[in-house]
Amino acid sequence: QVQLVDTGGGLVQAGDSLRLSCAASGGTFSSYVMGWFRQAPGKEREFVAAISRTGLTTSYEDSVKGRFTISRDNNKNTLYLQMNHLKPEDTAVYYCAADRRTDYRPTLYSTSRSYEYWGQGTQVTVSS
Repeated sequence: QVQLVDTGGGLVQAGDSLRLSCAASGGTFSSYVMGWFRQAPGKEREFVAAISRTGLTTSYEDSVKGRFTISRDNNKNTLYLQMNHLKPEDTAVYYCAADRRTDYRPTLYSTSRSYEYWGQGTQVTVSS
């Protein structure tokens, strides 16, 4: 199993950028499909982005496509989410997640139930 610690959130203005990091310890990082999810007040947790074990394939929710970039460094056991052109609608708690069991396919990587391990969450607030 792995332990995940996600950091990098903060309070920014619309149009600004943030980079979130997720540090993994334990297990073998390269064995895990990794994802980012977010949960806004009063809403369900939703898929943001996912990345395959090798980092060669990435996937995004439509509303963040072209603005957010997910990446990973398997040598540093770290997952990243670069967020550009932030909007107030992006305000949420962001969670990184890991799963070793799943194949990398849309019905699995975009579903929170597919992931075994979760970070504690980091708050992103975007003011207008």
